Amino acid sequence: MKQPLTRTQVITLASLFIVIVVLALAFFLGGREERVVPPSSVLKDLEGPAPAVEGEGQKKTVTLFFASEADGLLHLEEREVEAGPTPAQEAGRVLDELVKGSRVGNLAVLPPDTRVRQVYFTRDGIAYVDFSGELSADHPSGSEAELATVFAVVNTLAYNYKDVKRVFILIDGTERESLGGHVRLDRALFPNYSLVAQQP
Repeated sequence: MKQPLTRTQVITLASLFIVIVVLALAFFLGGREERVVPPSSVLKDLEGPAPAVEGEGQKKTVTLFFASEADGLLHLEEREVEAGPTPAQEAGRVLDELVKGSRVGNLAVLPPDTRVRQVYFTRDGIAYVDFSGELSADHPSGSEAELATVFAVVNTLAYNYKDVKRVFILIDGTERESLGGHVRLDRALFPNYSLVAQQP
């Protein structure tokens, strides 16, 4: 006949059970914020062979989206960048121009110290854009500023690269819920041209 558990054994087992439950919850619920962007080797496999970019090394005219203080909408602005050698690398230079700000008096949509760490294109039409931490750390508060930032990036990529259907924004290689609580970043976003003053 089995001996009943002593009070000490019951307390020990109960404590062990609680520790296991807490660790399980931390594992399943706490990992959401720490999801890291897939390694470049994986994304390059998804890309397939990089297509040749027509006119590589030459200048290419692209369209950027900047906010306007007058109406709160996004406005188009053309800029020249060096073409190629791959669409994703070229897109990184396009976003670098977005960081530099408007040349015609529109508002900046990205903090000036923001760096474009990496851009990846996948075969299913998703562009992954990995920005440095300044994007969130130095971003002004407010829903209007957040909308302008997010959709300036999304619209710029989708407008200039027809194979890009959605854009996933990461910061320092990790997924974030939002920049400031107004626009969800835990999913790939479609372009939103209703925020644009003149329809592209």
